[in-house]
Amino acid sequence: MDFGIAGVAAITVICYLGGMACKTTEKVKDEVIPVVCGVTGGILGVAGMYLIPEFPAGDVINAAAIGIVSGLASTGVHQVIKQVGKK
Repeated sequence: MDFGIAGVAAITVICYLGGMACKTTEKVKDEVIPVVCGVTGGILGVAGMYLIPEFPAGDVINAAAIGIVSGLASTGVHQVIKQVGKK
């Protein structure tokens, strides 16, 4: 089975949920949430490279880049949901 792309989607979902958790606290400013998601995604990307056999990266730099982009994509997903909900 190919879980590589599912692993990338899982990183996005985990970062989205982490961002939502940050949003509920008053200690984390809204401007910092994309950074938190990006860093979390980078860490999860590197972990995914070692833990998921079909992960779409063969080295740490690419794994971190995939994770960072996935983490930042979670903030984009949040904004799409937010903007569609306004109309």
